[in-house]
Order: sequence, then structure tokens, then C-alpha cells
Amino acid sequence: MKILVCGGAGFIGSNFIHYMLQTYPRYSIINFDKLTYAGNLDNLKDVEGSERYTFVQGDVANPRDVETVFEAHKPDMVINFAAETHNDRSVHGEAAAFAMTNFVGVQTILDAVERFGARRFVQVSTDEVYGELELHDARSFQIDDPMLPNSPYSAAKAGGDLMCRAYFRSFNTPVIVTHCTNNYGPYQYPEKLIPFFTARAMHDEVLPLYGNGRNVRDWIYVIDHCRGLDLALHKGTPGETYNFDADNERSNIDMANKILEILGKPKELLTFIEDRPGHDMRYSLDATKARTELGWEPVHNFDTMLEKTLRWYHENQWWIDGIKKRGAELNKHIKDKVAMQDRTVVRGQKSIARAHIKGAFSRL
Repeated sequence: MKILVCGGAGFIGSNFIHYMLQTYPRYSIINFDKLTYAGNLDNLKDVEGSERYTFVQGDVANPRDVETVFEAHKPDMVINFAAETHNDRSVHGEAAAFAMTNFVGVQTILDAVERFGARRFVQVSTDEVYGELELHDARSFQIDDPMLPNSPYSAAKAGGDLMCRAYFRSFNTPVIVTHCTNNYGPYQYPEKLIPFFTARAMHDEVLPLYGNGRNVRDWIYVIDHCRGLDLALHKGTPGETYNFDADNERSNIDMANKILEILGKPKELLTFIEDRPGHDMRYSLDATKARTELGWEPVHNFDTMLEKTLRWYHENQWWIDGIKKRGAELNKHIKDKVAMQDRTVVRGQKSIARAHIKGAFSRL
């Protein structure tokens, strides 16, 4: 079995490749990635010498690149992680890149799936296409709820989902769409909340929280998501949509406090900054269909895996240093907002013993 993984050098894609190579000894993986700022081949250093793994650089929005990789490898199945995903970037002047990758890229892959006859195509999407829920609203988004995206990122992802629906209805393309809540785990680009806050806390820098920090997300360990995608790829019904949710809702301020607690850092490192545009209050998905039709359940404990995730970033500073060497400026749009707070962190807080971190991780 040959599986084409589009966007396999990113966070979830690289974890999926590791998972599939370990789970299916007779499968081979073709990793097709443009290697934009978040694409990182360091994520896959341990498999780059495998005979079952091939890397091809290319752009999902470029028909020639996509046709070339399909023609050369003739994949049996295709899964697409390739996406611009950081909401902050989409509202700070980079919306065009989101439209190209998240919408045009999906249409380009769909054309290739049709032309070359792949047996299955899974489009990995997001809970954000549904818009937002209010904090007092106890319900979760249902699969057939209308799409009401509130940012350029989520609008582009919704466009990709609708293109998948159109190709299935028009051409019977064997496409499945999945939505998932916030993932966490190793190899996540350090502009996202958990690695960003972890790296800052380890250096006694302030943790900038948008608004009042009450925005709520469901958090799922990345391998639980990969297990769901594996099931969707092998057992899912073409034309259907599946949601993955861990029933583990946490506010952003609770997540920040949890990170500080694990690292042995003071809560005074928290600071609040002006909220970003289109910042949804709460996301939650109803995963009943994935549970009943695919037999999927999340199996990883949040507290255990969050500590292991933070330990991974602490023990793999080389990985973060590699990103910085490529000239990455993480969350530059909030840099000026936190500079003053960084300077006002008292000297006593900055001298907190590094042994606190070592002691926290030694428990695992």
C-alpha cells in the first residue's frame, strides 16, 4: 500500500507518518511538502533513511507539482494535511496564502485523485469551519451544522471542505472530510499556544494571553487524532464527514496556568494583550459518528501527555534552535505588545532555579 501524505513535514502530518510507518510494516509513505516556514524535515530525521519513506518537495496548489508526484508514485490512498493553519497570520496580512493552499490546493489534489484513480482521499480539516459557540452554550457542533467561519483561515478551510463535497456529488470522487479540535504533542511549530508558551516560560518570559484568556478549546493528543485519521482512511465511507473531539475543554488561561505549574514557574508571568480580530470564544465537536461508525475513541490522558509534551520541547531544544536558525520570527505581530511586559518581569522571578523544570520532568 502506498500512501501519499500531502503536508507531511508539518506537525500533525509528521506525527501521522511516524504512526503509519510503525503501525503498518508493509506500507510505504510518500511525503509531499512545499516546506514553507512550518514545514520541517527535522520532524522526520529518524525515518529519512527508511526504504518505505520518500520525500518529494512540491506545492499542492501547483497542478504540475501534484501531477508529477501522482504520476511518479501512483498512490493507493491520499491524505492532505497541507495547509496554512495559524489564525493570527491569516488576520495580519497573509490571507492570500491561506486561500491558495487551503482552497485551491484541495481542488488541485481532487483533480489528481480523479485522474489517477486513487482509492481514497482524506481531507484533514478543522472545527473552526463551523464558527464559534458561546461559553454558556453546552452543545457541540454537529456534522451537518452550517459552516460559519470567522477568519480567513477558517473560511479557506471551509472552502476546501465544500470543494470536497462538490467533487463527491459531481464525480463520485472517493473523498472523506474530517474535522478535529486543537492538537498537542511533539513537533508542533512553536508559534502555537503550547510550544510558544512553553518556550517562553522556560526562559522566564511573559506568556501573552489574548483578551481575558477565557476562550475555550478542546485539546486532543496528536496520536489520538492520527488513529482517527487511520480509521477514516481505511474504514470511512466516501462522501461522509467525521469529527474528532477528546471531550477535554480548557480555557486558554487554564492552559497557560497548567504549563506554568508543570514547569514550576510563577503565575505572574501571565499577561493580557489586546485580543486579535475574529477570535472565536469556544469550539466543541460531536464525535459520535466517529465513535459509532469507525470505532474510534481517544485513549491518551491529558495530564500525562501534556507533561510528556512539555518534556519533549525541553529535551529537544536543538529542534527549536533549528527553526530559529532558519530566521523564524515567532508571532511577530505580538512582539511589540509583550516587549514591555518582558522588561518589567522582576529580577527575582527571572532567577527561578532551572531545577524546578528538571524536578517536574523527573516525575515522569
